[in-house]
Amino acid sequence: MSQQSSMHFYLNWAKERIDEMDAALASFEVKAGQAKAESKVKTDQLLSDLTKRRDEFQARLKTQAEAGEAAWAGAKADLEKQWNGFEAQVKTYFEDAGKQFEQQQATFKDLAAAQAKAWREAAEKLREAAGKVTAARTVDVDAALKQMRSDASEAEARLQKLKQAGSESWSVLSAALAESRKAFDEANKAAWDALKGGGPKN
Repeated sequence: MSQQSSMHFYLNWAKERIDEMDAALASFEVKAGQAKAESKVKTDQLLSDLTKRRDEFQARLKTQAEAGEAAWAGAKADLEKQWNGFEAQVKTYFEDAGKQFEQQQATFKDLAAAQAKAWREAAEKLREAAGKVTAARTVDVDAALKQMRSDASEAEARLQKLKQAGSESWSVLSAALAESRKAFDEANKAAWDALKGGGPKN
């Protein structure tokens, strides 16, 4: 179970990033369809670049899908760099594009929805895996699952507040997404550690 639990952590981590990449791409595709000729070229180039980054991330993930925990730990650092490049390109686009609050808000809402979905799916996977552990581990796993759901609700509430504010800069929105993503990673790790018997790390 230990090896499998570690794999779930890495897979959840990577899937959350891919879901956000897909959400950003979908948001920009809508923008490209509405863009005027002069901005359409920039938006189309952005879409092409971001799609390439997402595809490289997915290809690297597929390469690692069969690897063991040690290989995953090394690959995660590489995947994190690829994710950071994707995220930086989105940030640069919004900084260069000026005050496009509608597009920023649409993209933020799509990314926040992708994060909320990742939280729910990770909690469901943990719940399913918890059904297979011994009764002695059930208390720890139940506590970790309860904490994960609580953290998910808090993160979703914070993101909802920002969605409704509507006038925040991309830097503020991006920071909120990063904070939620970090909380997801920590909750995901703690939950799978509890499942494999490692207990929560303080």
